[in-house]
Amino acid sequence: MSTSTPVPADPASSHRAIENLIARYAELVDDGDFAGLGRLLADATFTGSGEPVSGSDAIEKMFRDTLIVYADGTPRTQHVTTNVAIEVDEQAGAAEARSYVTVLQALPELPLQPIAGGRYHDRFERRDGRWRFVERRVRINLVGDVSRHLHQAAAQR
Repeated sequence: MSTSTPVPADPASSHRAIENLIARYAELVDDGDFAGLGRLLADATFTGSGEPVSGSDAIEKMFRDTLIVYADGTPRTQHVTTNVAIEVDEQAGAAEARSYVTVLQALPELPLQPIAGGRYHDRFERRDGRWRFVERRVRINLVGDVSRHLHQAAAQR
């Protein structure tokens, strides 16, 4: 049997791997694991409200500089990702995903509430047999009280 013919990837497996990357991002943000976010997005360009950021160290720094972290080491948030639509090109080893995000936050002085809502637009590539982010664009179009979530907003209080 020739080893030069690539075995086609399983589309269901690719979708699951990409869904797991999207879910892992939310877990890492909510855990306050900014080093983990840097590793997850190491091969990606992240575009949020500021200039695009690339590279593990720069992405980790951007999250540290942006998000308020509390005594428990977390931003006291829960990112809920829904309406996930994934399109995979198995031949090219590339994929795109679109999803909605709702950010909830609760603190002793802040009842549980949504503080932001928006969309993720992601691109992925399969390298060395593994899917990874190559781009995450975040567009937040619904903003509530983010004064206890974002350093810049807290400074404007």
